[in-house]
Amino acid sequence: MSKGKFSIAQLKADLSASWAIAKKDMRIYYIKPGTLMFGVLFPLFMFLSFAVGKNAPAATLIPGLISITILFSSSSIGPMVIPTERRVKTFERLVSAPISFYSIILGKTLGGFLFSLAISVIPLFIGLLWFETQIISLIALIAGLSLASYCFATLGIMFASFPTENPGDIMMLLNFVRLPLIFISGLYIPIESLPGWGQIAAAFSPLTYANDLVRYALEGKTVYGPVVDSVVLTLFMAAFLFIGMRLDEKFRK
Repeated sequence: MSKGKFSIAQLKADLSASWAIAKKDMRIYYIKPGTLMFGVLFPLFMFLSFAVGKNAPAATLIPGLISITILFSSSSIGPMVIPTERRVKTFERLVSAPISFYSIILGKTLGGFLFSLAISVIPLFIGLLWFETQIISLIALIAGLSLASYCFATLGIMFASFPTENPGDIMMLLNFVRLPLIFISGLYIPIESLPGWGQIAAAFSPLTYANDLVRYALEGKTVYGPVVDSVVLTLFMAAFLFIGMRLDEKFRK
């Protein structure tokens, strides 16, 4: 019994520490120029540069705008926070604190998750209010926004595990992954319209499943189905967390 009580107490302490870390990151890093540039303005201009001039109703472009906003906003927090804290030596103090490393990672991913949810609501409201976008499935929409936000937050944490004190180094490396994902994930060209090799490549992109789930929620159209989308996003999330933690352990030795 005492062991069970200790475990529950430790769990509560870790969750409380995670929330404290997330709140601290939200207060300090949400309004940083790098966060606003890479998390908000960059995806907006990137999407508009390819969406303008397309012969498609504006409402059909909203799922893609939401998906690309989630990708950049959620994955930008970790690469901004962790290298910066390495430089000022606050990350080392967190690691040496009497809390589990899992609670630190949870707190860091929560920061990106909540930031992405807040930002993704903006294009959603624009679509609902100005372009007559309809919510076909509220459950799928909540699942899509939540799973995609947390999945890409863990992607950012995975890249932030590389040992550098310069956020720009991580952002440059991360963009080598994020930018190709945009073009193979069905945001601009529907997956069913891609050639065979393109559809195979799209199946290996987490953004594909995020966009497919949001598209199903707002348009009722899907390639893989909401269940498959949700399961695959969860698997990507677990893989990013596992790789990120292993990289951090490797480089801290």
